[in-house]
Amino acid sequence: MSDHHHFIIHKPYGYLSQFIYELKRKKKLLGELHDFPVGTMAIGRLDEDSEGLLLLTTDGKVSEEIRSKKVEKEYYVQVDGIITQEAIDLLKEGVEIGFDGGKYTTKKCEARLITEIPDFGPRGKKIRDERHGPTTWAAITVNEGKFRQVRKMTAAVGFPTLRLVRVRIGNVHLQSLKAGDVIEVANFSADDQKSL
Repeated sequence: MSDHHHFIIHKPYGYLSQFIYELKRKKKLLGELHDFPVGTMAIGRLDEDSEGLLLLTTDGKVSEEIRSKKVEKEYYVQVDGIITQEAIDLLKEGVEIGFDGGKYTTKKCEARLITEIPDFGPRGKKIRDERHGPTTWAAITVNEGKFRQVRKMTAAVGFPTLRLVRVRIGNVHLQSLKAGDVIEVANFSADDQKSL
């Protein structure tokens, strides 16, 4: 029997994917959502202004497995404007983004339009209203995770991201978890994606 703990959470907008923040500015941290055991770490990150599925564990080996490139991460993105099929096709093929002071071409990925708007509930900070023009949703699934990659990808094809929600890591889905919800699970092994 493992002494490790594993959690699935819906990270709300405005929270950092960490437990300690050394700078003086006050930030919302994961420890405010639940009484996590000592040694709990986030597996990968979501930016402060991104939301959705985040896995936490006290087991560093599990963290390493899930962060590997063999595990898919799926995001739902609300973009500024009516995203075109041409833009979706460009995303699938890979686009050039800025990374680490240079240029990087993203790997081929899955991308599609979403016609049914997901009910994620209101975001902590209002996005903007329809008077500023229409918005659309797309799903993007990647096996890599460069800094702010998905946001940079949609901007590269002319449709800046307004809201980003991670909905899946491997076979773990956000499902009906509401922002701020935390559930403890027995495990999420990443030996292969089927077991996730």
